[in-house]
Amino acid sequence: MQHTLQLTLAPEVALDDEQFRQHIIKKLRLRDVDDVFIRKTRQSIDARSRQIKVNVQVEVYVREIPASLISYQFKYGQVQNHPQAIIIGCGPAGMFAALRLIELGIKPVIFERGKDVRARRRDLAAINKDHEVNPESNYCFGEGGAGTYSDGKLYTRSNKRGDIRRVLEIFVNHGASEQILIDAHPHIGTNKLPVVVSQMRESILKAGGEIHFDTKVIDLIINQNMIKGVVTHDGKEHIGIGVILATGHSARDIYEMLFAKNIRIERKSFAMGVRIEHPQNTIDKIQYHCETDRGPYLPAASYSLVTQTRYKGIQRGVFSFCMCPGGFIVPAATASGEVVVNGMSPSRRDSPYANSGIVVSVEEADLEAYKEFGPLAGLHYQQEMEQAACRLAGSTQTAPAQLATDFVKGKMSAQLRDTSYQPGLHAVDLYEVLPENIAYPLKEALSDFGKKMKGYLSADAQLIGVESRTSSPVRIPRERESCEHPEVKGLFPCGEGAGYAGGIMSAAMDGERCAEQLAKLYAPA
Repeated sequence: MQHTLQLTLAPEVALDDEQFRQHIIKKLRLRDVDDVFIRKTRQSIDARSRQIKVNVQVEVYVREIPASLISYQFKYGQVQNHPQAIIIGCGPAGMFAALRLIELGIKPVIFERGKDVRARRRDLAAINKDHEVNPESNYCFGEGGAGTYSDGKLYTRSNKRGDIRRVLEIFVNHGASEQILIDAHPHIGTNKLPVVVSQMRESILKAGGEIHFDTKVIDLIINQNMIKGVVTHDGKEHIGIGVILATGHSARDIYEMLFAKNIRIERKSFAMGVRIEHPQNTIDKIQYHCETDRGPYLPAASYSLVTQTRYKGIQRGVFSFCMCPGGFIVPAATASGEVVVNGMSPSRRDSPYANSGIVVSVEEADLEAYKEFGPLAGLHYQQEMEQAACRLAGSTQTAPAQLATDFVKGKMSAQLRDTSYQPGLHAVDLYEVLPENIAYPLKEALSDFGKKMKGYLSADAQLIGVESRTSSPVRIPRERESCEHPEVKGLFPCGEGAGYAGGIMSAAMDGERCAEQLAKLYAPA
């Protein structure tokens, strides 16, 4: 016998396994508790009122074996001797494209400039402890992409771009917890995602695919507007039936290479700003309406903020980005001489800090001084702010910072707060780092956010710069249906770096879509 229940429960009941089980047994008046299987299929926390509630969908099986939560059957046949397609980049777009190509009978050959997840850790330690940036292996480049070591959030609003459930189940099939199939805002965690990524790599290799780490693509082989393959840094040519370009939002040399080869690229809207860091307890007290702490059951609280500002007659959106409860701020630079910050959370979200990007939309008028760079104008605008942050904070990976209240008041901070950012902070006037069209809307937005969340704009909060890699400032155009570049046949711009995704999930779905279109157009009959 099977029962499906929709329940609204107190956190101490919904989030304690034994109390939850006893509640279900009592509600259904069950007697034979040893032959009862209970599992949640959906869970979300409602903190809109002072009485926090947890909405739960649950399946109860009595004397019956439950069906698997995994609805898809993933079969990766042997493709070692099949026609091959080339994938540039081993982030979520590239890896999911590779797995989908295998399902479609095509051999994927991935070229990744960075290292595998294990070897990558040494370079992350070097940037955190020694302030040394490896331009090929860092928080942005390497197996799994930027998301591997910068959070692992799996929430997306892009439900029209692909099959969200399928992507989540592929993660579970490679070692992620089934909890991601249940939570309304699923999250694997930076500490667990590398294991999942390495299992995905093994699936690709066992099926006969190839992954070449420490291998940088420096050129494309094009003949009569048809791509034939790529050239890697060692001078070798690699031929394939198509090329999926999935390099992520920080591969600036790829944009420059495309521009130099007169392959059409375009400016794209983006946003820049800072990271704001609070004690997690401050956010918990605001969001959960508690006087001391959130207690033993509730997870670290998150938030989402947005407002509209006006500066010099131009309306600008300001919004929170990649909020990381119980998380850390990490150095995300991809070259020496720049400071870039990003956020991450481990799976337990048990850091004493909360952080989020607070970013301002960049408008076309902001790039007027950079018009000589054409479609690369936004890229140079990004670089200039990142280099200013580095220079003013001491020319290392130490980040410029200012208390949020001091920033709003326009005064230097005499002393900064403790931080999760391992390379350290240096007190600066952030108005010297941020362009005025970023700084002044940010100031207005922080005041507004302080009204929306009482206690948000407080002496506990500090701003850390700069959050500049929210998305690519460049789009690589493609046809709407075929996903092919309009001028270069066989080239499939893909994922976040091409301007068609904004996070792990949407990048993964876009990778699958590009793989399907490549197979449809170029797989031998």
